[in-house]
Amino acid sequence: MLRAVRERDAYANLVLPALLRERGLSGRDAALATELAYGACRSLGLLDAVIAEGAGRSIEEIDGSLLDVLRLGVYQLLRTRIGAHAAVDTSVALARAEAGAGKAGFVNAVLRRAGEKTPEQWVEALAPADPVGRLAFEYAHPVWIAQAFADALGARAAELGAVLAADDARPLVHLVARPGDITAEELALVTGGEEGRWSPYAVYLDGGDPGKLEPVREGMAAVQDEGSQLVALALTRAELDGQDTGRWLDLCAGPGGKAALLGAIAAIDGFRVDAVEPAAHRAELVRKAVRDLPVDVHVVDGRASGLTPGYDRILVDAPCTGLGALRRRPEARWRRTPADVRDLVVLQRELLTAAWDLLRPGGVVVYSTCSPHLPETVSIVADATRRLGAEQLDTRELLPGVTDVGDGPGAQLWPHRHGTDAMFLAALRKPR
Repeated sequence: MLRAVRERDAYANLVLPALLRERGLSGRDAALATELAYGACRSLGLLDAVIAEGAGRSIEEIDGSLLDVLRLGVYQLLRTRIGAHAAVDTSVALARAEAGAGKAGFVNAVLRRAGEKTPEQWVEALAPADPVGRLAFEYAHPVWIAQAFADALGARAAELGAVLAADDARPLVHLVARPGDITAEELALVTGGEEGRWSPYAVYLDGGDPGKLEPVREGMAAVQDEGSQLVALALTRAELDGQDTGRWLDLCAGPGGKAALLGAIAAIDGFRVDAVEPAAHRAELVRKAVRDLPVDVHVVDGRASGLTPGYDRILVDAPCTGLGALRRRPEARWRRTPADVRDLVVLQRELLTAAWDLLRPGGVVVYSTCSPHLPETVSIVADATRRLGAEQLDTRELLPGVTDVGDGPGAQLWPHRHGTDAMFLAALRKPR
């Protein structure tokens, strides 16, 4: 899996399940493989710094196949309870099989150097001196992302260590119980999970393959972060000026989780949802997610959808850097760069403007991102409020019972406070 990520920029969470099935791994073996693979992806920056120090050369000078072995070995040494002797021996054996005895000696030497210090001692030896840089190194994040989190925390930037630690931990699996099909209480009983804290449809699982669960196989439940559920629910709870005629729109629907939850809620009242997704393969994922629901999928660009204006409620869950969902995408933190933000901000602004044009007077747009990064969140909303004359609602009121989501009028969820992805959401109403 590490080779697939390194050589062809594969997505770890797509590659690994297929490999586990192909190799026939299950139970504790699958759990260990997942921990090593995802853990090594998440911890890349810290692991590479220790490897470079132990090797006395830069990472770029080390053969790729050996680098994969070294990353696995150093991860076991510094971030698991696997014994040092076992971690070194298995890594050396793997290097010998991959590259021969000579290269195995090199791996042995580097790992023995890595094992000479505790994780805390390595942080002390290699981390930058500034507080943000030190925390970024300790919790294996690029410095620019740690700084973006600190900026978003504002006056509570002292929580940065807690955010990064939560982001670096293995997250629980969140399920959503489809309204009208099964309750969260029933889903928790069937799956052995625990009912969620914030969403009335959420259930937490400690692990395992959710795809094997009967309610998931039968379409009564799906995997969906609780924060994403709260975004969809906020749209349904926002107070309109005038009657809800039942025309709802998800303008950025792929891969379909929020569209499915909106569709299930809409079905209860006889409403319909339009779901827009420009990429054909992702639109197909939306169709599978909303099967048997009153949802119409449109394969068009949301900025020029050709849809008839007059929607009561529109969700703009905009494409973003995904900085708030890094804990579920192990390798993503090392792929994103500050340069990505510029083009995304332009796209976010254009999508929100397009949604505004499709909204009826008195209707509500909920803008959301799975990123707390200020240029993608409060800056986009402030710009739209100024340009479009939007009335910004207090989004906190659309999250009943959810505590500590900021000073308003937007709301920010955090993994260390809420156990969710770091979702941002804001509700804008169109004046009559």
